[in-house]
Amino acid sequence: MSQAETGGRRTAIEERRRKQAADIIAATRALFDERGVRDAQVEDIARAAGVNRAILYRHFTGKEEIFALVVVSYLGELGEQMSAAVAGHDTARARLTALVEAFVDYGIAHPAFADCAQALMRLPGPELLAEVSERALGRLGRAISSCLVVLSDTLEHGVATDEFTIEDPQLLANAFYASGLGALQLARVGILVKEAAPGVPGVGAISPGQVRDYLVASALAMATGRDS
Repeated sequence: MSQAETGGRRTAIEERRRKQAADIIAATRALFDERGVRDAQVEDIARAAGVNRAILYRHFTGKEEIFALVVVSYLGELGEQMSAAVAGHDTARARLTALVEAFVDYGIAHPAFADCAQALMRLPGPELLAEVSERALGRLGRAISSCLVVLSDTLEHGVATDEFTIEDPQLLANAFYASGLGALQLARVGILVKEAAPGVPGVGAISPGQVRDYLVASALAMATGRDS
């Protein structure tokens, strides 16, 4: 076999491997969207993808890496929606409002996104590095930054136009992302815990729309340094 033929065969094998890995991620996301993340086991993922555990571990280091790459899939869509949300808005205040609304609307439509993202954030840094390959972490980092840059650019634009008073737009963008994931869980649960009477707990209802409005108001207040 010639060197060219060997190279062509190697390329074909690599293409099949990449396609199989992509098919596994797509099947995992479909499983999460249908059943949720919390009860999904490696066996469920393998079954959904139509492969065995050995094939699964041939492509990925484990469940956490699969979670990371599923989050990459979600973030790609979210980034597109966030970019579209700021189009046509001139003021930083209008852009930030549109971005927060787009984030919440996407998260409500895709509950498994918040579950996967929070599952990764619960891992300490060294443990995450041990569980997820450098290549997968690189893809995850690029996907997160592609969303955060839309937000941080909006915050920086607000500082430049004197609409916002922010010392560190990058830090605030990351804080918005982390707190937004938690708020998405509140929107999904739809229940507020409160004190019905002194020492007596009670519950109340909260809608996704209320959570969205609260996050918009909170983001504007933090960006402007005053109550909105």
